Amino acid sequence: MAERVFITGLGMITAIGDNVADNLRSLRAQESGLGFTRQLDTIYKEVLPVAEVKHTTAELLAMAGMTGREGFTRTTLLGLIAMQEALKHAGISDVQDEVTGFINASTVGGMCDTENVYFDIADPEKSGDFLNYIDTLDCADCTQRIADTIGFDGPVTTISTACSSSANALMYGARLIKAGFVRRVVCGGTEALTRFTLNGFNSLKNVDKRPCSPFDQDRNGLNLGEGAAYLVLESESLVKERNAAVLATLDGYANTNEAFHPTAPSPEGDGAYAAMKTAMEMGGCTPSDIQYVNVHGTATLSNDVAEGMALQRLFGENVPKFSSTKPFTGHTLAAAGGIEAIYAVLAISHQTIFPNLHFKDKMEELYITPETQLLEQYPVRHVLSNSFGFGGNNASLLISKYEG
Repeated sequence: MAERVFITGLGMITAIGDNVADNLRSLRAQESGLGFTRQLDTIYKEVLPVAEVKHTTAELLAMAGMTGREGFTRTTLLGLIAMQEALKHAGISDVQDEVTGFINASTVGGMCDTENVYFDIADPEKSGDFLNYIDTLDCADCTQRIADTIGFDGPVTTISTACSSSANALMYGARLIKAGFVRRVVCGGTEALTRFTLNGFNSLKNVDKRPCSPFDQDRNGLNLGEGAAYLVLESESLVKERNAAVLATLDGYANTNEAFHPTAPSPEGDGAYAAMKTAMEMGGCTPSDIQYVNVHGTATLSNDVAEGMALQRLFGENVPKFSSTKPFTGHTLAAAGGIEAIYAVLAISHQTIFPNLHFKDKMEELYITPETQLLEQYPVRHVLSNSFGFGGNNASLLISKYEG
């Protein structure tokens, strides 16, 4: 019989906090991380708001304990900081005391650094230290550097499925545990802001010049963000051997690919509906068992309609409390699934539902509206966490309260 998958450690860094505790404080205080960039050299510096981690790359080097080391991009450093917290939180001082896998997600890899020296690299007449950055562009570079620094000796791989990347990383890690390949895997993702990403989303007319307002009639696009988040997954047998504290259980998950359009979801939310429904079925839950949905909620015109339609199809007249936390962190792309999975765990452990900031008016296509108030001492046992990516790659996680 396949083992259950338990969550025993959390680590993160986002625009609203350098660790899990700081993130929780900002969520409760309803403090958004959106503002104008201080790190990114872009023509949109004072035009398009982003959710940026409030540290220079040099400061991140010191925070990660990598001062003086070369080749560590901003993406890698964000990941290392989150990773170190996750392992410490899980009470793991040496990952080699148990074969441990590492499933990492990223879509930009080291682009945050390589794009700064692109024209130097492209000029055959030039040479210099900038050539050292070429290898860091690969998304797997940040994975391997984190793995080598920490000392992972189990399966190591990189997943890049756009905005569903780190949710898919968690699924893959859970599958490795259930299949008996390993008993512990650290899963999540890391993403830094880049000009390429900002320009790309802006060219699709998907970026709002105002703070984003998911599920609002007047929404006009997303705000990009950066950050990293990792969750330690362990089998039930290892948890018992270590006498480890269990934060929550990963009871269900599903990935669907509707392949409707390269950058737009099915208008009826077919893939989102199937992902949520299948994740619930895997975890043995019915719609009435779900207390909260941390929606993908990008505030783009097409996504919110599709996801809202999927919620209405799945839950009917009894849609549970739902909200998007992207007005806090921005859309962190490959890291979003990991960040929001941690928020799901926090919702359960603190019996709290986080508000959907900036909401004013109900969408004309839907009869549902997001939760706009901070709800504390609210009974939360089961949470769906949604992450939907380009190409119709839809991921939904069912995270549940540990009942012993």
